[in-house]
Amino acid sequence: MLLGISFSSEMATSALVAYIHYLSFMLCFGALTFERISLKVNPNRSEAISMVIADVIYGLAGIALLASGVLRVLYFGQGGGFYTSNPIFWIKISLFIAVGLLSLYPTITYVLWAIPLSKGELPEVTENLVRRFRLIINIELIGFALIPLLATLMSRGVGL
Repeated sequence: MLLGISFSSEMATSALVAYIHYLSFMLCFGALTFERISLKVNPNRSEAISMVIADVIYGLAGIALLASGVLRVLYFGQGGGFYTSNPIFWIKISLFIAVGLLSLYPTITYVLWAIPLSKGELPEVTENLVRRFRLIINIELIGFALIPLLATLMSRGVGL
């Protein structure tokens, strides 16, 4: 009982999984936004390290988002059949996968930045790379902005 309200451990677990799902989504969006705002030609060491850290946060939050989403579909939501029979669910999942795949190029690049950064050197960041990353991250942000819309439509039975 919390504040005079009783709830089962299953309710608490369901609420915790939902909270992790929402928090992970916000962390993904925030990390991507930070990366987008921070992009610039030839960042200094601190800026480059911040970008790498933001991408690590993005990756970890993305994994937590996926794991909590799977748990919600299988155990804590409206049942797997409700979701998997809805084409909007599959559009939402496809969009999540597309955003994840788009993030591979920047992530691999950031991993490669770790090599010069570990030697006290700065990564070479050209105007072309910045333009490419801005385009990719803008598309990712649009994708992430559409996912809650699809989830909202799906939860209201649209597509069934």
